[in-house]
Amino acid sequence: MDIFSFFKKKSGSKEVAKDRLKLILMHDRGDVSPELLENIKNEIMDVLRKYVEIDADMELQMTTTETEYGSVPALVANIPIKKMRQG
Repeated sequence: MDIFSFFKKKSGSKEVAKDRLKLILMHDRGDVSPELLENIKNEIMDVLRKYVEIDADMELQMTTTETEYGSVPALVANIPIKKMRQG
């Protein structure tokens, strides 16, 4: 699931409704607003660009994971790296 596809223009109302439902489910799982996720994505990309050339189609999603403290929110990122920077 690509969180940033929510912010792209969709052609059909079915797709828009489906993406909104996914966004609501992610928000409920992690109690994180879409704006906060977008800010997190932008800041992560800014830091990574200092070290590697990355694809702008980064996927970021909230999920839950089990720890010794119980079920906690987890941030999962899929960041395609095009090339390592030299120096």
